Amino acid sequence: MEKVPCAYILASKRHGTLYIGVTSDLCTRIRDHKLGETAGFTKRYGVKQLVWFEFLGSMEEAIKREKQLKEWQRGWKIELIEKMNPIWADLYDEQCGKFIP
Repeated sequence: MEKVPCAYILASKRHGTLYIGVTSDLCTRIRDHKLGETAGFTKRYGVKQLVWFEFLGSMEEAIKREKQLKEWQRGWKIELIEKMNPIWADLYDEQCGKFIP
């Protein structure tokens, strides 16, 4: 997959712990989260499931979107996720191909 600026949300499970991030390479970034290669919050709390993402035109737009989402109330984030992904499926395989650890 080519590099495209993106804001994304990971979850530990349905309605579980959420993490909002930004990247220019969604597949590589999520793979790193899944493998525990990204130290910090996601590794500590087991937040590895890609439940929402949005491709944007530039990194500046992606960062702006990430900051906007981080300020949102939890309920708004859940609504956003469920518009794209009502069953909270892990979208990694669909977007990036089968995950092989």
